[in-house]
Amino acid sequence: MHVETSAGIVLEYEAFGDAEDPTVLLVMGFGAQLLAWDERFCRQLASRGRHVIRYDNRDCGLSTKLDARPLDMPAFISAVTAGDLDLARSMAAYSLHDMAADGIGLLHTLGIDRAHVVGSSMGGAIAQTMAIDYPEHVLTLTSMMSSTGEPEYGQASPEAQQVLFAPRPADREGYVASAERELIWASRRYGDPAALRALAAASYDRCYYPAGTPRQLAALVLNGSRAEKLRDLAVPTLVIHGLDDTLIDVSGGRRTAELVPGSQLLQVADMGHDRPPALWPLLIDAIAEHTRPVSPSGTRTSA
Repeated sequence: MHVETSAGIVLEYEAFGDAEDPTVLLVMGFGAQLLAWDERFCRQLASRGRHVIRYDNRDCGLSTKLDARPLDMPAFISAVTAGDLDLARSMAAYSLHDMAADGIGLLHTLGIDRAHVVGSSMGGAIAQTMAIDYPEHVLTLTSMMSSTGEPEYGQASPEAQQVLFAPRPADREGYVASAERELIWASRRYGDPAALRALAAASYDRCYYPAGTPRQLAALVLNGSRAEKLRDLAVPTLVIHGLDDTLIDVSGGRRTAELVPGSQLLQVADMGHDRPPALWPLLIDAIAEHTRPVSPSGTRTSA
């Protein structure tokens, strides 16, 4: 299914559960399609009395592609490195604020005024920005395996960074095989090369579109630090981070929880920059608890 937001962006989405239940909007990260939120994970969360929505960010999957705004990545990096952010912004097709507005626009188009927002990795940065820019529409925030935009926190290991930015083969066989590189940031205990290959194959077949990732990266880079705004955030916040994460170090999650007043921090053993099925019960329990409706007296209900 898809909708067109008031900004003219078409977003592909899928929904699970009863639309009368509280909505949980799942926001995916850099270059990843909605498939990266495993359907079984979504259905299990929906079975806890939640209306779960996963969607493709712009420039990814089946959502709007910004082909008319190609990005010269070497020139962009040169501008950022030189500190010429005005030039860098002129090259970027959109901002992280635009990507956050997409998610809110999706909710509004579906007639949903307020939702619980869960973001993973770059999706965590987008979800944080939703909560910062649109607090009246975000019931709760769950920031998963993400950071604050401050360069001194959440650093990738050199090996993980190399894999992240290494071009993947354009042919299907090579693309699928190269997915095993992501074991570098997966759970050391539960890392599953077959699952990585299966997701890569499904993603390739659904929509192979590498041209969108530089534009998404530019939006993330130019967003900079969210630290000061996170200090003032009044949205109830849960931070989840894996202790095995080498792509976004756990310091990113700890810093997020440190900044957001009253936030909760869940550090997960045997979790990397992934969500292995063995940990779904723990993660779903945590999200379900965090998104429980609040009674007029201020206590959470049993729903």
